[in-house]
Amino acid sequence: MGLRRLEVTDLRCLRAVEFEIDPHYTLISGANGSGKTSVLEAIYFLGRGRSFRTHRPARLIRTGCERFIVFGEVESQHGVLALGIEGTAERLRARIGGRDAASVAELASHFPVQIIDPDIHQLIELGPAVRRRLIDWGVFHVEPPFLLSWQRYRQALAQRNAALRQRQSASLVGAWDPELVRTGDVVNDARLRYVARLETMAQPLIERLLGMKLELRYRSGWPSELTFDEALRMQLTSDRERGVTQVGPHRAELVVRVDGTAAREHVSRGQQKLLAAALAIAQLRLLESETPDQPTLLLDDPAAELDSEHLSGLIRELRTLRAQLIVTTLDPVFTALGEPGRRFSLQHGQVGP
Repeated sequence: MGLRRLEVTDLRCLRAVEFEIDPHYTLISGANGSGKTSVLEAIYFLGRGRSFRTHRPARLIRTGCERFIVFGEVESQHGVLALGIEGTAERLRARIGGRDAASVAELASHFPVQIIDPDIHQLIELGPAVRRRLIDWGVFHVEPPFLLSWQRYRQALAQRNAALRQRQSASLVGAWDPELVRTGDVVNDARLRYVARLETMAQPLIERLLGMKLELRYRSGWPSELTFDEALRMQLTSDRERGVTQVGPHRAELVVRVDGTAAREHVSRGQQKLLAAALAIAQLRLLESETPDQPTLLLDDPAAELDSEHLSGLIRELRTLRAQLIVTTLDPVFTALGEPGRRFSLQHGQVGP
């Protein structure tokens, strides 16, 4: 599986560009502001239904335009599949194999894509939500039924929160608890299994890259001595006062520790970037070991904020991946990952010679 062809229309500075993507390694070079990262953003959107740079898809629309369009052809063991996504100020619409998708989240099942960019240190530095997304992307790809349980959990949670905001009775609020507990326990158990496997895969990688001992701990989002059902009932009075459900998988946390200390307090910005990149690589290795999929890894300026020693270590690990690599650099010559099968130069949002 991998991206074979990409077309981008009116996304950021990209008016109309088209790329034939190599199944192994494609290099895109250009000066700052040329649109390199926007190409990766388009590819990421095609596989995730969202951007890694903004929570507002309308910001991706090129100035003066009404919509952006990303189209791609993905190759898998079943043949070539067309994927497309259109974004306007009001909505997103995805198409898969010529049909309208039920949701943009459906794109992920056909095109697993991960990114390592200069801001990847935020995986360590920011709050729990970004680490929950890391877990859920991985769980979804190794345990496909997870997505349906997560969607049903989110629906039940939205209904319970609506009842809380409307100051409904305890019995009406509690009517959503059985579905919340049933689906929430499935989500929680799947995450626990995944984090254990991810830790096993990532530990030797962190040891090689940073010389540190990694520990991953998943906190379920309610007190460990209670079941989810018990925690919901104990929290009901407080939930009704605050108008929101305060326990559950939506409040879970992935705690990342190195050498016995919280990583965000123990390592430098460059080390945070390397640690987060290593977790992304471990995810891809886990995906490669447990599924037939070939994931796509986007690398945005891999040399940023890394010294030569740590960059060399990262490159060594990347070269062992089975993933399709799509890399952006300032320098049109970047052979650290081998000779690219295809290379492109961007100038002012256009493909240059």
